[in-house]
Amino acid sequence: MQNEVLKQLKNRKSVRSYTERDIEPEKVQVILEASTMAPTAGNQQLYTILKVTDPQVQSALADACDHQPFIAQAKLVLLYLADCLKWYEAFKACGCDPRKPGPGDLILSIDDALIAAQNAVTAAESLGIGSCYIGDVMENCETIRKLLALPDYVFPAALLVFGYPTPQQMDRRKPERMDLKDIVQENYYHHRDAQELESMFRKQCGNCDYTDWMRAFCNRKYNSGFSREMSRSVAEYLEQYLRG
Repeated sequence: MQNEVLKQLKNRKSVRSYTERDIEPEKVQVILEASTMAPTAGNQQLYTILKVTDPQVQSALADACDHQPFIAQAKLVLLYLADCLKWYEAFKACGCDPRKPGPGDLILSIDDALIAAQNAVTAAESLGIGSCYIGDVMENCETIRKLLALPDYVFPAALLVFGYPTPQQMDRRKPERMDLKDIVQENYYHHRDAQELESMFRKQCGNCDYTDWMRAFCNRKYNSGFSREMSRSVAEYLEQYLRG
C-alpha cells in the first residue's frame, strides 16, 4: 500500500545543505501550525517553539552545537522547548497551590515537544523543504539555556533546521533502516542474543567486519566525549530541576 504521505515518510532524510532560496512566509506558517496540531498529553501542549530569526543568535547556536556551519545557513530554525513552566505559573496565578514540576512532568513535556517537532518535519517534507534534527542542544544544555535565557522548568528538547535541499542532498541515498522484524516485537520484550543482535545490525555495517564495525561505532558514538558530556549535562539539569 502506498500514498503520497507514506511515500514522503519513507523517502525523508536529514538535509544539511541548503540552496539560497528562502522559505516562503506562508510555508513557515503552515509548518508551525502543523506542529500545534500534533497529539499532546491532555491537550496541554507542554512545549514552546522558539523561532530563531536573529542571525547572531543563529550563528551562536551553530557554534554551541559543535560548530556546525549548516545551522547558521539554514533558512528556518526552530527550537522545541519542553515547557513545564507555563502551566505551573498559570496554576499559581489562579491560587491552585501546585506542586513543583517533577521528572514525570519533564518527560511528558519532552514527549509533547518531540511529537510537535515531528509534525513540523512531516509538513516541511510535504512542501519540498528539507530538515535536520540537532541533538547537541541537550549536550550543551547549559550554554543553550544561557544563550536563549531559558528559565527553570524549560528544557531544550530538540533543535530543527530547515531549508530547500541542494541537488546533491536530494540525490543522496537515505541510510538503510533495520528490518521491521528486528524492530517490532509482540506483547512482551524479547531479549536478543548475540546472534540475533548481529543479524539486526548487519545491514548497517555493510561489507565491514561486524565486530570491528561495532567496536568503532561504540567508540565514535556511545563512548565518545560528546555522548558522555550529554549525559553529564542532562543529569546536572535534572538535579537543578528537582531542586527547583
